[in-house]
Amino acid sequence: MTDAPRKAEMERERSKEIGALAALWPFMKPYGVLIALAGLALVTTAMMSLILPLAVRRVVDNFDIAEPGLLDGYFAAALGLAALLAVGTALRYYFVTRLGERVVADIRVSVFDRMISMSPAFFERIMTGEVLSRITTDTTVILSVIGSSVSVALRNVLILVGGIGLMLFTSVKMSLMVLWPIPLIVFPIIILGRKVRRLSKENQDWIAQSSGDASEQLLSAQTVQAFTHESQSRGNFHRVTEHSFQAAQKRIATRAILTAIVIFLAFSAIVGFLWMGAADVRAGNITVGELVQFMIYTIMVAGAVGALTEIWSELQRAAGATERLVELLKTQDAVSDPAKALPAPATRRGEIAFEGVEFAYPARPGVQALDGVSFAVEPGETVALVGPSGAGKTTIIQLLLRFYDPSVGRVTFDGDDLRDLDRSDFRRHMALVPQDPVIFAASARENIRFGRPEATDAEVEAAAKAAAAHDFLTALPDGYDSYVGERGVMLSGGQKQRIAIARAILRDAPVLLLDEATSALDAESERAVQSAVDTLSKDRTTLIVAHRLATVKKADRIIVFEAGKIAAIGTHDDLVAQGGLYARLARLQFTDGAQAD
Repeated sequence: MTDAPRKAEMERERSKEIGALAALWPFMKPYGVLIALAGLALVTTAMMSLILPLAVRRVVDNFDIAEPGLLDGYFAAALGLAALLAVGTALRYYFVTRLGERVVADIRVSVFDRMISMSPAFFERIMTGEVLSRITTDTTVILSVIGSSVSVALRNVLILVGGIGLMLFTSVKMSLMVLWPIPLIVFPIIILGRKVRRLSKENQDWIAQSSGDASEQLLSAQTVQAFTHESQSRGNFHRVTEHSFQAAQKRIATRAILTAIVIFLAFSAIVGFLWMGAADVRAGNITVGELVQFMIYTIMVAGAVGALTEIWSELQRAAGATERLVELLKTQDAVSDPAKALPAPATRRGEIAFEGVEFAYPARPGVQALDGVSFAVEPGETVALVGPSGAGKTTIIQLLLRFYDPSVGRVTFDGDDLRDLDRSDFRRHMALVPQDPVIFAASARENIRFGRPEATDAEVEAAAKAAAAHDFLTALPDGYDSYVGERGVMLSGGQKQRIAIARAILRDAPVLLLDEATSALDAESERAVQSAVDTLSKDRTTLIVAHRLATVKKADRIIVFEAGKIAAIGTHDDLVAQGGLYARLARLQFTDGAQAD
């Protein structure tokens, strides 16, 4: 676990340094007007900053002037420049910060849009918590750069270049005295800056690992507590968090050393210049105003160099964050829509066929989940899939929804290979009730309406009644509008399953997929739901995955799976008469003939 960030770092392509930030340009390009306004405000404030010392020089050199009105004019001009500087700075802050917020919002949306459509194979390789960390933590780093650092960097570059030019114009000799340390300052910025960037990426990797672990443990808090695993969970989280802190500590120490070097060299030059300048004033070579003007420019240039040092480290950190986000955006999914999909018909008959399908999950490439599976389901037919755990039943559902693609063979829907269709085009004709029902942190009504967002309240309630959920929903404090908590923690397992069934009923799709849909129901609710399913399946294709054979006895056909292969196909009575695996399972579950009928 603790080596994951290091492995991720090794797997990355060679670092692009600051050039990685170029990947942000496509997100910034649509806001050219905003960039132009921010740039105009930026240049204006830099010019005002550079002109202000000239006004100060005039004031200082004319303290003893005979005409007070002229001195007042200089003061007024200085005040006017300060006002322009204030307004320009405010506008720069507004435009730049707005640009940063807009761009980062677009990046978050793009990453989420990409991630929400990724197949399950992708999430076998990366934890959901790490993805969320990249969307939140890494985009926050980028926000600080676009919304602040880049603007400040450009402004300081203008001040640095303009300040040096005006220093040379004022006094070449003193300028050389002040500027000689700049090459010495640039060298440690480059050398130590690379180390800061590497440590920043390592720090961000550990933060992502920490977020992934925390997300997993918190989402499974009841299981953690039930098995008294709190101390181990805390230990794992503390260990990963400590690694993150140590990486951050190294980065901070490196930046501190860099800052100390830059400040010492910069202020050494300032002390030398003041020493020389004081001697020139006494000798009459320059005026006091020129010395003050030069000193202000020197402070501005030194401040610009110091700020650029800090910003360089921030840019390198943002480059690492950008690389991590671009990795998500450029990730190639194992399952994708075809470049030119077949036209999507408005209605579907519901014919399903598996033709010589072989498949192994990416996480277990050496284990065949399905091995040479072939069968067809006619429109309106109800087919049950039974067999021991791990036999391949749920894998059929996974392939039918095209969460994965078979390695050999094909899966067809109304004769069309699923790989030739847009996933959304055929999935909208299917309704799924998964083995572990997914309940969202919303009201019960919205959870059912998830099956068909445009459904009316009356349709939602009709679906709930058909799923035997109406009675318990109306008994909740706010009825259908009651909040059910994250993952439906306020509901029992059976209640969550009935909401999931109501959602599928509301979808009213020609294909109904039931994966252990009644496993968490009590006998009375199961009977009610089974009756609803029987009614619902009369005019649609239905695939039922079940361990409890009592729920599939009425199926038109039963397909028995064993070790990824089809062991037998037939009706309940036929399979019992044949003996074999199904007959053994039936004997285990039915204690006597009365219960089996």
